[in-house]
Amino acid sequence: MSRSSTAKYDNSAVISVVEVFLYLQLLDFMTTVIGLRIGVQEFSPFIRLLMRWDPIVGVSISKLIAGLLGGICLWQRKIRVIKWINYGFAALVAWNLFIILKFLNM
Repeated sequence: MSRSSTAKYDNSAVISVVEVFLYLQLLDFMTTVIGLRIGVQEFSPFIRLLMRWDPIVGVSISKLIAGLLGGICLWQRKIRVIKWINYGFAALVAWNLFIILKFLNM
């Protein structure tokens, strides 16, 4: 079982999944920073812990950790895991946008 999880993915499909992952990480970073700048509080206890000293540094560290975990999944040829992570981050970005818009319309 050497290539079981990537056997059904060609290189262009893998590249697309990785591109979506990277774009979603960037969007999550940007929407989180915008939310923090307008006064929204971070919901995740882990991210709040990282933000103890500086919010931007904390969010940046969380994105580095996400990138490292995504890289490990890619290295282990767990493309399906990255696809599921993408769904979660897409929902998170949508949630961030919803909270920002709700906060701005108060």
